[in-house]
Amino acid sequence: MANNNNDIPGLPARRAALRLLDGVLRRGETLEQNETAALRGLPASDAGLARAIAAETLRWLVDFDALIDSATREVLPEDAKPRTVLRLMLAQWLRLDTPPHAVIATALPLLSGGPKRLAHGVFGALTKRGVELPAAPTLPEAVAERWGERAGAIAAGLAEPPPLDLTLRDPSHTAEWAVKLGADSLMPGHLRLSRGQAVHGLEGFEDGAWWVQDLAASLPARLLGDGQGRRALDLCAAPGGKTLQLAAQGWQVTALDISAKRLKLLEENLKRTGLEAEVVAADAFKWEPEAPFDAILIDAPCTATGTARRHPDVLHRIAPRQIEQMAEVQARLIERASGWLTPGGALVYAVCSLESEEGEDQAEKVWLPREPVSAEELPAGLSPTAHGTLRTDPGMLPEHGGLDGFFIARWRNS
Repeated sequence: MANNNNDIPGLPARRAALRLLDGVLRRGETLEQNETAALRGLPASDAGLARAIAAETLRWLVDFDALIDSATREVLPEDAKPRTVLRLMLAQWLRLDTPPHAVIATALPLLSGGPKRLAHGVFGALTKRGVELPAAPTLPEAVAERWGERAGAIAAGLAEPPPLDLTLRDPSHTAEWAVKLGADSLMPGHLRLSRGQAVHGLEGFEDGAWWVQDLAASLPARLLGDGQGRRALDLCAAPGGKTLQLAAQGWQVTALDISAKRLKLLEENLKRTGLEAEVVAADAFKWEPEAPFDAILIDAPCTATGTARRHPDVLHRIAPRQIEQMAEVQARLIERASGWLTPGGALVYAVCSLESEEGEDQAEKVWLPREPVSAEELPAGLSPTAHGTLRTDPGMLPEHGGLDGFFIARWRNS
């Protein structure tokens, strides 16, 4: 046996996964917020493994806990280290196909003494029983209650990480690029590839022919149509996918965001794609435009619960308090931006949230006349609501690999 645990191959990745989980479950951080510290010094392969272990643990957390509780008489507190280590052990075995002996060798050194013996016993009992996971992850009870009758279908859409979606700079070349990249397409300008692709190595990346963007995330900008040189404001623009879309659609874009750091990525993508936009780092609640806009896209700050496929931490971090806080910010943004429209100008509001407080409830407060979304503007299989808005969730288009959860509405300044 190695004298130094750090000498055990694979252990640093498991230790990093444990730190990532601790950041989410005990401190309420996002996985991304904690990555810099948790993954520091790890080679890329170990960092990727740590991310995968943590993400799958969070995706299936409720089911892992049920299995753990079925194999021990001792009540393990939710934040107890032995429980968290067992969770990541089950994630490796049941989701990442790691052989049980390798799971034991690389995870048990995270514990010592009685907790180590307990974890070994529980994991051994579960492997002997040959336990399996359900077809879809079980949602935390509070989350299932919030999402209502669609909760089961949404959960089914969370069972696997999402495929890779690309938005093309020139939609007229969709068929050509689909052949080049071996991709499917659900609408002009969209490509879908299997997950796990090395983005920077794909044809067209260096030339700026496309950018990564979930299909649902591409819909708000599409609803503004061709710009024909008119002025558009992309409010809360970073990291910039919608700015790129608007510029490619012929809009003269002002991209506004409070984070200068995040806007750097937008500027890099503008350079890579050869598209143009005015980039402004400013607080939307203090900034004033020099002239009104023909179109405004508000991709508002939100709880991002619609991105649970790729960010399963939102299943365990988001509570009514955060939803209420985000809803207040969203309402203020809509009220402020709606006064910046020209007569006849269009306003599109979007959030990557599954919470009605951030979507449907916000739309009811807007004083502008609503311009209904039509089925012809959407991918086949999606339909607008009876109110002319659009609600997507991960359970939709399951035969194509699903999509993120969004709420989108559009108004026209009469």
